Amino acid sequence: MPELVLWDIDHTLMATRGLGGELWGEAFEQVTGVALREQASVTGSTERVILRETARLHGLPYSEDLFVRFADALGAVHVRRAAEMRDRGHALPGAAAVLAALAERSVRQSVVTGNIRQAAEVKLAVFGLDAYLRLDEGAYGEDGEGRPELLHAALKRAGVSAQGAVFVGDTPADVAGGREAGVRVVAVATGRTAASELRAAGAHFVLDELSDTGQALAAIEA
Repeated sequence: MPELVLWDIDHTLMATRGLGGELWGEAFEQVTGVALREQASVTGSTERVILRETARLHGLPYSEDLFVRFADALGAVHVRRAAEMRDRGHALPGAAAVLAALAERSVRQSVVTGNIRQAAEVKLAVFGLDAYLRLDEGAYGEDGEGRPELLHAALKRAGVSAQGAVFVGDTPADVAGGREAGVRVVAVATGRTAASELRAAGAHFVLDELSDTGQALAAIEA
């Protein structure tokens, strides 16, 4: 088994069934005073990049202050609407079982996600996944713009080399970022990307889903 397993969150461990976009739009309007007309692509990106590009689409200036205020607003709206997320979303099949199985094997686990930390914590807690994860050893949207930067931040916090870690994600950006950071990548085709595309992107192993715990563990430890 690896020393550390790092998980993407959205479409890897859970789905929010459209609520995430609603919360994002609410926070955007709160801090800019402009109703969200169009959001920049979110697949495999980070909140910092999405906010900057969405602000550009609306003719708004971007600044670090805007990001800080947006992150605060986005975290707060996740807290306020956590019960609604529990009702509308769900952990993906097998996610909790794989996390639990790795925890039983004393494998350290955390997250690498484009979500801001407070939003990530709410999502994980709502679906009962946070107990398996060392969230202080993860990396979040506040920590950088791309997956390689976030992965390096998480590895540094955990005190683990790239060779001792596995990253599990669902997008070509996850795969490319993991390979650039030097970690082994297990991709799951539970998001918007087909298994064939994830293989073509260079994933070391591709799973259709996490529902087969034994298969998932074999992929992670291979």
